[in-house]
Amino acid sequence: MRRLILTGVLLVCFSAQAQISIEAARLHQSPEHTRFVLDLSGPPDYEMFQLHDPERLVVDIHHARLSGAVDLDALRVDQTRIRKIRYGARGGTLRIVMDLERRSRPRSFVLKPVGPHGDRLVVDLYPMEAPEPIKATVATSARHLRDVVIAIDAGHGGEDPGATGIEGVVEKQVVFLMARELAALFEGTAGYRAVLLRDGDYYVKLRRRIELAKKARADLFVSIHADAFRSPLAKGASVYALSEKGATSETALWLAEKENRSDLIGGVEDVSLADKDDLLVEVLLDLSMTHTMRQSLDMGRRIIGQLDGKVQLHSRKVELANFMVLKSPDIPSILIETGYLSNPQEARRLATRRYQRQMARGIHRGIMSFMEASPPPGTLLAWRTNNDGRSIRYVIVRGDTLSGIASRFRVSQGTLRQHNGLATDMIRTGQVLLIPPT
Repeated sequence: MRRLILTGVLLVCFSAQAQISIEAARLHQSPEHTRFVLDLSGPPDYEMFQLHDPERLVVDIHHARLSGAVDLDALRVDQTRIRKIRYGARGGTLRIVMDLERRSRPRSFVLKPVGPHGDRLVVDLYPMEAPEPIKATVATSARHLRDVVIAIDAGHGGEDPGATGIEGVVEKQVVFLMARELAALFEGTAGYRAVLLRDGDYYVKLRRRIELAKKARADLFVSIHADAFRSPLAKGASVYALSEKGATSETALWLAEKENRSDLIGGVEDVSLADKDDLLVEVLLDLSMTHTMRQSLDMGRRIIGQLDGKVQLHSRKVELANFMVLKSPDIPSILIETGYLSNPQEARRLATRRYQRQMARGIHRGIMSFMEASPPPGTLLAWRTNNDGRSIRYVIVRGDTLSGIASRFRVSQGTLRQHNGLATDMIRTGQVLLIPPT
């Protein structure tokens, strides 16, 4: 029987009487919470309660024992919400006490056996306060050119390993390494900024991934995965965009969530749907989703064009599917299955840094081709495209410095001096500078 005791309330949830053993323990830290996981030999009978002054969380697992392979003292608690873990057995009950760094909001649940994993007890520790909002730089005028923001989603993570291939190759690890390679390529490209939606081994809920991309003001969303199939013969990469059916269902869902209307279309500050009637909102969302889907298909075709001939493709056309992470009404979104871990040869390739870099380079080139064809307004990329290799006139205002102007337009300070015939870095208000093309 699981009993959850919080603030004096006792909740009875389910029963289990057999003796079980704790087979493994681990900690995951994400930007939002600390996760403590126990691998069990069977479903647990447990209760959890909090103690204050000092802050502690107690988990009692009845009819349970630690196996000899488990060492809770070896768990790394640094950079988590846990200060120390203590434990002991008493009358057939294993008690685990977590001394907390600060008051937290706990949540626990049991995962049933799936794939190679048995029963698991999961305890999450959330902050009491609301998480800090993600800050993003948005262009407000031509003087503040912003980067194109690419949201990169490494699939799965934490307790969700994804597909598993031969020799222990795990999807969540392969796609995370590939996502980091892709992020590094964009960070090294002037005018682009990459945002990793998970930057470690932890799980992020699917809808939360969309929310993170929107908060980062992403211009594009790319989700990276590795496939698996019942036959070991299946192989090759595939690119997916949202299907019409998925778009229709998501429009209906957005329409139902009236409290979110103020931030539905592009996060544009002067466009609010809060005071609009349902029919108008439905039309606007349908137009936004249709435009986004067309952009997603165009981007997907360009990525396939860059990958074709360099890596094995499962399909040479953009496939359509109803994936949750593709359902933002205002961000062009694609999902890339980079190969089949169920294919032994492909699993070995996917596990190599050489192949991960090769795949990342193809995705990078495809996305750049798409962005250069339709650069977002207010970005450095749009400025470069619109000026088509010509110098632009810039009038210096109060507070400007030569180094600041050079940084803003992504040119070196020396190049800026040389292009304008300046002997020093001294500039004055009202002076006109010519910004060279790059």
